[in-house]
Amino acid sequence: MDDTREASWARRWLRRFFYWLGRVWLRLFYRVEVRGLENLQKAGARAVIVSNHESYLDGQLIGSFVSGDLSFAVNTHVAGRGLLARLATKVFDIITVDPGNAMALRSLIRKVAQGRRVVIFPEGRVTLTSGLMKIYDGPAVIAHKAGAPLVPARIEGASKARLFTRLPPGKARLRWFPKITLTFLEPVRLDPPAELSGPALRRWLGDALYDLMAEAAFTTAPWRRHLMEAFLDARKENGGKRLVLEDINREPLSYDRIAIGAHVLGGELKAMTRGETTLGVLLPTSAGCLVTLLGLLTNGRVPAMLNFSTGALNMAAACKAASVKTIVTSRRFVEQGGLEDVIAVLERDCRIIWLEEVRERLGAAAKIRGLIRARLGRAGLKIAGADLDPDGAAVILFTSGSEGVPKGVVLSHANLLANAHQVLSIVDFNTSDLIFNALPMFHALGLSAGVFLPLVAGSRLFLYPSPLHYKVIPELVYETSATVFFATDTFLAGYARNAHPYDFYNVRYVVAGAERVREETRRTWMNRFGLRIYEGYGATETSPVLAVNTPMHFKAGTVGRLLPAIKWRIEPVEGIEDGGRLVVKGPNVMKGYLRADEPGVLEPPEGGWYDTGDIVAIDDDGYVTIKGRAKRFAKVGGEMVALPGVEMILGRIWPDHDHAVVAVPDRKKGEKLVLITTLADLSRRELAKRMKEEGAADIAVPREIMTVEELPVLGSGKTDYVTLQDMARQAA
Repeated sequence: MDDTREASWARRWLRRFFYWLGRVWLRLFYRVEVRGLENLQKAGARAVIVSNHESYLDGQLIGSFVSGDLSFAVNTHVAGRGLLARLATKVFDIITVDPGNAMALRSLIRKVAQGRRVVIFPEGRVTLTSGLMKIYDGPAVIAHKAGAPLVPARIEGASKARLFTRLPPGKARLRWFPKITLTFLEPVRLDPPAELSGPALRRWLGDALYDLMAEAAFTTAPWRRHLMEAFLDARKENGGKRLVLEDINREPLSYDRIAIGAHVLGGELKAMTRGETTLGVLLPTSAGCLVTLLGLLTNGRVPAMLNFSTGALNMAAACKAASVKTIVTSRRFVEQGGLEDVIAVLERDCRIIWLEEVRERLGAAAKIRGLIRARLGRAGLKIAGADLDPDGAAVILFTSGSEGVPKGVVLSHANLLANAHQVLSIVDFNTSDLIFNALPMFHALGLSAGVFLPLVAGSRLFLYPSPLHYKVIPELVYETSATVFFATDTFLAGYARNAHPYDFYNVRYVVAGAERVREETRRTWMNRFGLRIYEGYGATETSPVLAVNTPMHFKAGTVGRLLPAIKWRIEPVEGIEDGGRLVVKGPNVMKGYLRADEPGVLEPPEGGWYDTGDIVAIDDDGYVTIKGRAKRFAKVGGEMVALPGVEMILGRIWPDHDHAVVAVPDRKKGEKLVLITTLADLSRRELAKRMKEEGAADIAVPREIMTVEELPVLGSGKTDYVTLQDMARQAA
């Protein structure tokens, strides 16, 4: 008995000594920072600590910085592997677990129920991706059965530690002694529906645990900062000489060259626009556009990204809403795009700055000044005049309003970075990826997911000026060995018709948004290229991603599950039984709208909640299915068209008749507009002629016309668009 007591005392002494030694060397070499220890006190003695698994240092990290004895659940095969692992089982309280043995869970449940803190790594293995891997439901089952809270822990930086990581070459820039952060978050008690049992209960608990781990990844991410600060951190993390940006000019740019270009160009634009805050940007998706945008942000200006596909009148209205007095563009782009008439209209109220002329103005002094500021990092940003408030306006995008007039959508730095990290918390983009983006940068998807997300993730980026080049783009995806590809259903269908089966050999993620992905497109990409399309959903007002399918959570026909940190509610809609109007709140929701009738006046979302205007259904597993758009927008070839705005134009042309416009699926453009009117004998040619005279864009002209004696109405007296939609679909 005395021998057993002495052995137990010696084991505890050795354990405390090793933990003390761990604290010393981990703080000395890895500069370990521990946050949220008070959350362990809130949880009490009986708790299950769940952590991501970054490296072989993780157990030592948690054990060294948490007071009191801990038990560690370790896979049986891992515990018996190597001399150090076997030695650890002799000194530390390690419970070996065979995932295939149900009795192993019961012993852990008893351990926790008796008042013990147990540490479990739900991934079951050290990460190979730098992101979350498969999450096992065991820890959630243990906590639920033992009546104990889960305490999420998040380790950052350890995966980059040489000798202790399992990341394959190229996934991250490894260091001998990277800084490591260990964060404990608020304890959470899982409360599954009472009617669940068996496999359904385990599935619910597993999903809840995954969501908890993803939320921890987002919560601890550095998203409350300026976009240029995020860029500088990526430069520091990956090395200033790393080539990260390329476009059709095929001149790769490094972090350092981008930073210098932003300071030089931005400084000159600032000098040319004294007294102005917001500048319009009229440029194609290119390295030049990105450097211009970063240059404006570096020097305290807000870029307003003008949509050159909407026509001169809408662009002029957008400039008015955002109080834009100066527009930055390129003569080459205007000439190649045939935008001379558009510029003529915009010049009535705005000054045009040509980038070609700015480059000619740049002297040696400006270049030296930009070089020095780029070298100074954050200090250089302050000298340049950047407003480093994360809640300050970062960019203004434009979308159609309910009256058909463009509204400015003001997105802050925190909005955009929050959305990037929300996506990164569930999708493993990393430094080995090359993201191919041909979507326009005046679109939220093309700008946020296609540009800012790669910069934050440290991925390389290839920018192409037009998504319509169906033959060229597959060739370039092949040539660049791209791994991630953003597009819309319309564009994906076009690429599939023209691509060689091997063009997308290296692509691992095809991400689609902006419009519904048709089953035909999904089937074609799987059969022809062996690729699953990950469909997502969002809005310009949400920076833009709200939900997306992932390898971990995928359900065809849905747009995936909502991202971490997004609150939501479904509001009932008259005439809709299965689903309702989706209203959301989160750190990615815009600062507010700018309207042409009140230029420069910010209209924030009420209480931080944004009404998406979309009718959705969310199933028990959290997957979102889009039923339709209550706000009555259509997406024609990925472009938003406000149906009430089209109706307003028709009402001006033929005020003595009733008109309604609905959208139906279209094989080529995703959707097409159908006019249902009481005006008889109206031809498509006459319709197009009269609408263009009113300044309507081509995509706003209905492709088909139906004549009725009267429009159907609901009991409330409102037009019955559900019935009209059915009529149009049957006639299509």
